[in-house]
Amino acid sequence: MLELASSNGIANTNDALLESPLAIRGLTVSYGQKPAVFSVDMTVQAEAMTAIIGPNGAGKSTMLKAALGIVTPLSGQVTAFGKPLEDQRARIAYVPQRASVDWDFPTRVIDVVLMGLYRELGLLGRLRGRHKAKAMDCLNRVGMRDFADRQIGQLSGGQQQRVFLARSLAQDADLYLLDEPFAGVDAATEKAIIAVLKSLKDAGKTVVVVHHDLATVTDYFDHVFLINTRKVAEGPVDEAFTAETLQAAYGGRLATAQIDQLSRAAS
Repeated sequence: MLELASSNGIANTNDALLESPLAIRGLTVSYGQKPAVFSVDMTVQAEAMTAIIGPNGAGKSTMLKAALGIVTPLSGQVTAFGKPLEDQRARIAYVPQRASVDWDFPTRVIDVVLMGLYRELGLLGRLRGRHKAKAMDCLNRVGMRDFADRQIGQLSGGQQQRVFLARSLAQDADLYLLDEPFAGVDAATEKAIIAVLKSLKDAGKTVVVVHHDLATVTDYFDHVFLINTRKVAEGPVDEAFTAETLQAAYGGRLATAQIDQLSRAAS
């Protein structure tokens, strides 16, 4: 069901919260005196792919980081699978923006992917053959098996993004959160990433992506969440991704003709 934001908020049932892989209520984040995210509610649909979209500076990445505790919110409640998110971290995989990673750190591709197994291994756990085999399988899924022994800093931007996706696959999570995974990658990498994400959905996983390319929303995603500091709308793509909601989220930042074109593509 399409939800449009209003001054009174949106009432959601307890059942929806318990079933949701990620539920955010009243989330507010401020940098100085200016709120980056203000009183946002979001209910992620299970076993689906959801895009978080909005203009630059709208709070997309900030909302995701605050939900995970990477950024400290002023207020709000976050649950995962009906429980406090802190209790469900083992079921959640996060892929940060590539620009936020120190790629000069001297480590091999295979070692980066093995980091995704730290909960299974523990701090002092012994690395066994089956762990490396699992990491190699994850690299194979993203087309990077032949680069296992390469230094991570020697890879292209698209290749680095694939490696971080492989690390998240190694976690074997139920909820995957990705912050702009397609930013700055080539067409082949984008095609490879979306194929992996759709395979996760087909396997019953839930995928949430901070996304910037409006032209691919209808092809890639089932649900959409629009934000511009405040929640604008959320729901199935064919209901929530419209000229009206895009205008509300982007205002004059998108030409009317472009909004109409995107809306027609969604219908």
